[in-house]
Amino acid sequence: MLITFANMLFQMAPYLLLGFMMAGVLHVFVPSNFFERYLAKENFRSVLLAGLIGIPLPLCSCGVIPTAISLRKDGASRGATVAFMISTPQIGVDSIIATYSMMGLPFAIVRPLVALLTSIAGGAVTTWFSKDEIVVRQNCSCDVEKKSGNKFVEFLKYSFIELVQNIGKWLVIGLIIGTLITVLVPDSFFANLNLPSIVTMLIVLAVAVPMYVCSTGSIPIAAALIMKGLSPGAALVLLIAGPGVSVASLLVVGKSLGRKQLLFYLGSIILGSIIGGLFVDYFLPREWFTITSLCEAGGHCAIDGSALTSSWFEIITGIILILLLINAFMLKFFKKDNTVVEGQVIYRIDGMSCNHCKNSVEKAIRALDNVEDVEVNLGKKEAVVTGRPDDNIVRQTVEELGFEFKGRK
Repeated sequence: MLITFANMLFQMAPYLLLGFMMAGVLHVFVPSNFFERYLAKENFRSVLLAGLIGIPLPLCSCGVIPTAISLRKDGASRGATVAFMISTPQIGVDSIIATYSMMGLPFAIVRPLVALLTSIAGGAVTTWFSKDEIVVRQNCSCDVEKKSGNKFVEFLKYSFIELVQNIGKWLVIGLIIGTLITVLVPDSFFANLNLPSIVTMLIVLAVAVPMYVCSTGSIPIAAALIMKGLSPGAALVLLIAGPGVSVASLLVVGKSLGRKQLLFYLGSIILGSIIGGLFVDYFLPREWFTITSLCEAGGHCAIDGSALTSSWFEIITGIILILLLINAFMLKFFKKDNTVVEGQVIYRIDGMSCNHCKNSVEKAIRALDNVEDVEVNLGKKEAVVTGRPDDNIVRQTVEELGFEFKGRK
C-alpha cells in the first residue's frame, strides 16, 4: 500500500511543481484589475471571458468565493460572476498539468474544455434571465491584495508555501483514497456491475457533489477508479462535479446572486458534467482514456503496488514535494497560539480554507475604521485585530465575504 501511495505521489510531483510555478507567475505578474475591467457587461463576451479567465487560476470552490464577490461588487455582471465561479474551481493550471501526468493528454484536454463549456452555459443562462437588472459598482476591499516588493520572493512564497497550503490537505486525502481504491477494490469491479453509463454517472454525481475535493486531489481518485473498471465518462463527472461544488459556494451564490442564479449555477455543473461524460463514453475512442493503455504506450502510470517504478527525477521531485507539504502543514497548524494583548481582539471565523480566504478577510477588516492591523490564523480559524473595531461592522464585513462570523473569542 505504501509503494502504491509513493508511485502516485512521485508520478505527479514533477508536474505539480511545474504547475505551482505557473500559478505563481499568474498570481504575481497579472494585475488584479485585469479581470474586472472586461466583465461588467451583461453579454456573452463577458461570460466567455470570465470562463476563460477562471480556467488557469488555482482557486478551490471555497477560495474562489471572495474573489467572485469582489468581481461582482466591482461591477461584474451576474452571468460573468456565475461563469467565473463555475470554471475556476473545476480546473487550474496546476491540475491541468497533474491530470496529464496521471491520466494522459486526452483527459488533460477534455477536462478544461468541459469546465469552460459548463461555465459558459451557466453564465449565459444567468445573463439571459438577468437582462433587466442593473449592475451596481461598489467599492470593495475583499479582493486578494498583491503587495508591492520583490516579485521573485512573492512568486516563491505563493508558489511553494501559500499554494501548497491551499491544496496540500486535499492532495494527500486524494492520494490516500486513490491508494485504498487501487489496493482494496478488485480489478474490473465496476465493469462487472454492468450498469449503464448514465446510471454510473448519476451514482458518481450523488457522491461527488456533497463530497468536496479540490481539482488536484480528485485526480488520483479518478485514475484509480478507471483502473477498477469505471468508465472514463463517469470519472470525468467526478473530476468536474467534485471540485466544482461545495456547501460554502452554494450558500454564497444563493445569498449574493439569488436563488434563481443558484439553480443555474448548480444545474450547469450537474448537466455539464453528465453531458461531457456521455460524450466521452459514446463519441470518443475508449482507448484514449484507458489508464493501462497509457502505461503500455510509455506513460508514467504504473501506480500498482508491486514495485517502486518512478525514475530518479520523479523521486527527487517527490521528496521536494513532501518537504513542501510538511513545511506548509507546520506553518498552517503549528503557529503560536493567539494571545490577546491590550488593544487587540480575537474573532472566530468559520469557512476559511485557504490563503485566498485568509488574504481576503485580512484586507477587508484592515480597511475598516479603527483597525490598525489584522492577522488570520487559518488553522485556528481566528482573526487577531489590533485596534478598536465595531463588532457589528466586522460581522457584516465577514459575512459579506461568505464566511461565518462566530463572535469574539
